[in-house]
Amino acid sequence: MEEKLSNPAEVSINIMRVNKLTLGTIESATGGLIAHLITNVPGASDVFHGSVTSYNNQVKMKIVGVKETTLQQHGAVSAEVAEEMAEGGRKALGVDICIADTGIAGPSGATPGKPVGLFYLALAHKDGTNVRKLLFKGTRVENKQQVAETALTWLRDYLFNL
Repeated sequence: MEEKLSNPAEVSINIMRVNKLTLGTIESATGGLIAHLITNVPGASDVFHGSVTSYNNQVKMKIVGVKETTLQQHGAVSAEVAEEMAEGGRKALGVDICIADTGIAGPSGATPGKPVGLFYLALAHKDGTNVRKLLFKGTRVENKQQVAETALTWLRDYLFNL
């Protein structure tokens, strides 16, 4: 029982079910891992509408609604793009809450000022959008796992504070 209570995806789904809230994800660097962890929870379909893995900038623009100027000015791995992904995803998926991520999982892909392990998470909701900058030092798989777990823990904490 203790393990179930500590699973942030399960806790979040239960809170959302009670509060009649819906959820979606727009993922880039995690490649659908957040959605995978959500859909591992029985009954997730009660609240989870779906996910878009927007790994390519064209998908970010055409499907999710990220502005080309935002990508040009800030790059795909930026707080601004994460924010537009979450807000666009909230609209595209028709959900109350949308989580988005963008980042550099590694081992390559670093650019000046943007090291491997840099991620941005965004959480869009009716009152606005919050963005967090994260930096991890693991392998590609470890970085993706840490970002996904951090996203779900953040969602759980946000829901606890409603």
